[in-house]
Amino acid sequence: MKVTVVGAGAVGATCADNIARKELCDELVLVDIKEGVAEGKAMDLMQTAALLGFDTRITGSTNDYSKTAGTDVAVITSGIPRKPGMTREELIGINAGIVKTVTENILKHSPNAIIVIISNPMDTMTYLALKSSGLPKNRIIGMGGILDSSRFKYYLSKAMGCTSTDLQGVVIGGHGDTTMIPLTRLATYQGTAVSNYLDADTLKKVAADTMVGGATLTGLLGTSAWYAPGAAGAALVESIVRDEKKLFPCCVYLDGEYGQKDICIGVPVIIGRNGIEKIIDYKLNDEEQVLFNKSADAVRNMNNALGSL
Repeated sequence: MKVTVVGAGAVGATCADNIARKELCDELVLVDIKEGVAEGKAMDLMQTAALLGFDTRITGSTNDYSKTAGTDVAVITSGIPRKPGMTREELIGINAGIVKTVTENILKHSPNAIIVIISNPMDTMTYLALKSSGLPKNRIIGMGGILDSSRFKYYLSKAMGCTSTDLQGVVIGGHGDTTMIPLTRLATYQGTAVSNYLDADTLKKVAADTMVGGATLTGLLGTSAWYAPGAAGAALVESIVRDEKKLFPCCVYLDGEYGQKDICIGVPVIIGRNGIEKIIDYKLNDEEQVLFNKSADAVRNMNNALGSL
C-alpha cells in the first residue's frame, strides 16, 4: 500500500505523521514545491520510527511526481493557508490552479489513485478536482466534514463536561464558517440525545462555536490549524486503506441526493477501499433541509468563480 501527501506544510506533515504512526501503508511519499522541505520532513519523521515503533518507509520529493507512481491514496493539502480575517473563499483564485495541477500530476503516475482533498476552499476544490480529472465520483473525497464534526464534539464535550469520545455528532453542508450545519438534533451522548442534557440556548452556542471553530484557531495561531485537520485526513485515509466502512461526513458529488445536483458538499457517507461506497440519507427535517439548500447555494456561488479563472 502506498500513500502520497502533497504539501509538506503543517497540515500535510501532521497528516503524514498520523499515517506513519498507524502504519497505514508500506510506503509514504511527501511532495512539496519548496526545495528540500519534503525531503527534510520525511527524514525527520523517519528518525521517529525507532522511537515510535513503526515500519512505514517515508520519502520526500521536491515536485518530482514520478516518485509517487503506484500511489493508492493521495492527500492534497497544497495551497496557501488562511490568515487572520481571511475567508476560505478568498483562497480560491490561488489554490484552484495549484489543486488542478497537483491532481493532474498525481493521476499521470497513479491513474487508479483515490484522491482526498484538504485544500481550501475545500468544497470548490473537490468539485474542481472531480470535474478537471474526469474521475468517477467515488474517487474524489473532500475531508472537511470529518474535521468539522470533531470540532462539534469538542464543543459539545465542553458544554457537557464529558469526554468527546462518548459523543456522536455530525456536521453537514459546506466547509465554511457560514455554510456548515451542526446537526444538534441528532447529536447523542452514549445513545441518548444531547438535548436531554443541554438546553436550546446552549446547543445554539455549541453550533455557533463549531461554525467559527476554524476562524477561532486562525485568530489565535495567526494561520490555519494543523493538528486536527491532519488527524482528520489520516482518519479518512485509514478507512480507505483498511476498508473500514466507516460513516464519515465528507464532501462528495451529489446527483439528486439531499435534493441537490452537480455539487460537491458535505453529507454522511460510507468510506471503504473503493472510496465513497454509499451516501447515507439522514432524512433532514424541514428546517435542516432549508439550511442545507442555503449552504448549497453558497457553495455554488463559489464554484461559479472557477469559470472566471
